Amino acid sequence: MKVLIADDHRIVREGLRSLLEDQPDFQVVAEADNGRQALEMAQKHEPDVVVMDVAMPQPNGMEATRRLVSDQPDTKVVALSMHSDRRYVAEALKAGAAAYLLKDGAFDELVAAIRAVVANKVYLSPRVAGVVVDDYVRRLPGEHGDGGHGHGAAAAADASDAFHKLTPREREVLQLMAEGFATKEIATRLHVSVKTVETHRRQLMEKLQLYSVAEVTKYAIREGLTSLE
Repeated sequence: MKVLIADDHRIVREGLRSLLEDQPDFQVVAEADNGRQALEMAQKHEPDVVVMDVAMPQPNGMEATRRLVSDQPDTKVVALSMHSDRRYVAEALKAGAAAYLLKDGAFDELVAAIRAVVANKVYLSPRVAGVVVDDYVRRLPGEHGDGGHGHGAAAAADASDAFHKLTPREREVLQLMAEGFATKEIATRLHVSVKTVETHRRQLMEKLQLYSVAEVTKYAIREGLTSLE
C-alpha cells in the first residue's frame, strides 16, 4: 500500500514514516508539509492512502481533503487531529476523509485505520466514535428529514457554514487572515494581486457577517480551518 504523509511538523512526518515503513506491506512514497504540496504529491504519486493533518496550512487539511477526494476518488484520506470535538470530526468526514484519528492515539490505531480505509471502511478513533456517529448521520442530506432534530439540524448548519458559504479561494484567504498574514503577504502566497485578496476578504466577511480580524480568527478556529498551534 502506497502512503503519503502530510503534516507541517517535520518530526511528526519522520516518526510516522519510520513506524509505517516497519510494516511489510506499507510504502511511504512521499511527504508534504502543507495542503498544496499534499495535493501535488498525491497527483504525482497516486498513493492508496494519504495521512492528513487537518490543521496544516495553505490550504488546511480539511480543504486539501475535499480537493483530493474530488480529484482522486480512489485515494483514501486518514485525518489526523488533536481535536476530539464532534464538529471537527463531522467536517472531516463531510470533506471526504475515510478515517479520523486523534494525534495522541496509539500507532496501532493508525495501522488499523489505513487497513480499514483500503478495505473501503470508515474508521474513527475509539475516543470520538461514540459521540460522532449519531451527529454525523443527522447531517447526511435527506436522512431522517428534520423531524425531532431541530437543534441538531441548526448545529449542523452552523458547523458547515465555512464550507457551504465560501468558495475554496475565500476559505484560503480566511485561513491566512486567521493565521495573522497581512493582505500583501496573502497575495504573495496565493500568487494573486492585493486587489483580488481585498475582494475575497470583503466578500467572505460579508457572507459570514464578521466585522474584524479577531472575529475571523475565532470563526476559523471554531470551524477547524486553522488552530492555535
